[in-house]
Amino acid sequence: MIVHIVMFEFKEENKKENLQKVKTLLEELENKIDVLNTIEVGINFDTASRAMDLSLYSTFDSKEDLATYAQHEEHLKVVSVIKEVTLSSKVSDYTLD
Repeated sequence: MIVHIVMFEFKEENKKENLQKVKTLLEELENKIDVLNTIEVGINFDTASRAMDLSLYSTFDSKEDLATYAQHEEHLKVVSVIKEVTLSSKVSDYTLD
């Protein structure tokens, strides 16, 4: 199984609304992209300066499925929204044995 984790730092402008909007958009991908096995999206409650604002945890059967997800039209629509409202992101992809 492949695990895909992304953490996002959001811009301050309309932050609360944008966090909820992106959370909803990401969660809706579960019903739109067949290769996406599971998805969890959480808004961080920690206000530490090193904390990220939103985390995405998702799983796939293979690296190929992750690549399919990354290029899927529905995913790319969400990515374009995310790019408008975030300052940065960090990603980690790994195999779970």
